[in-house]
Amino acid sequence: MKIALLTCENLPNLTESDQLLIPAFAQHNIEAKPVIWEDKSIHWSDFDYLIFRNTWDYYEKQEAFNSWLNQIQTLGIKTLNPIEIIQQNKHKFYLKDLQNLGVKIIPTQFIDITKQLNIKEIIPSEWTKTVIKPAFSAGSYLTELFNAKDADTISEKYKNIAAEKELLLQKFMPEIQTLGETSFIFFNKKFSHCVNKKPAENDFRIQVQFGGKYTLIHPTQELVEQAQKIINIFNSNLLYARVDTIIIENQIHLMEVECIEPDLYFQLEKNSIEKFITSFLELIA
Repeated sequence: MKIALLTCENLPNLTESDQLLIPAFAQHNIEAKPVIWEDKSIHWSDFDYLIFRNTWDYYEKQEAFNSWLNQIQTLGIKTLNPIEIIQQNKHKFYLKDLQNLGVKIIPTQFIDITKQLNIKEIIPSEWTKTVIKPAFSAGSYLTELFNAKDADTISEKYKNIAAEKELLLQKFMPEIQTLGETSFIFFNKKFSHCVNKKPAENDFRIQVQFGGKYTLIHPTQELVEQAQKIINIFNSNLLYARVDTIIIENQIHLMEVECIEPDLYFQLEKNSIEKFITSFLELIA
């Protein structure tokens, strides 16, 4: 069996932790190799499966990525996660669907493409600080934190983006700076491990490239069950999913469910690589 571990131009050999997947697959006589998703020289039908891992530039190349996904779907090549999950998850308006199904998400306003962006009219009056981001984004791409009094300035700054992309406005949760973000990682819809991520002082972005600190933690069974309920909403197979939350008074407030290319923190949980491989084998059996 031959597998492509999908990555991007900036990480042609995968991240250091994801490189651990290659020898782990080899132990099961599976050839896994990193492949850049937009490499025109690749014959995709040479692979039995494509696994999305480090495609960390897809949100900067929206049109090309969408076109490539359609090509893979047309060719009928098997992917994990499945193409239909990727198509849904790449656009953060899926949060609205989860909210409609009863999931408690961070207070969010969803803004369709518009040439008349007026944030002041959209923000609820009780929001003092707000985060704005495109719906098709990742890694704090085009993301900004602003005060309500600066709404007109942000409207002007984002007006050209709003004319081309859907946007999200999310209430700034100060707990992100004290409690941090808590991520629950699932393989084949089964809970694996949990990581807390805290931003650097005076920042709100938890990503490691902005100085975020990651710690393996052991959540209560009640919190795991809350995250599990969110995962159970998905009808499709999921090789992996990461449920990103803020936990306030023992209640999960969902930020995102990452099903495309999340860091799975293999380096923090020693058994996670083995769980990933086992889940893959279960899904293709």
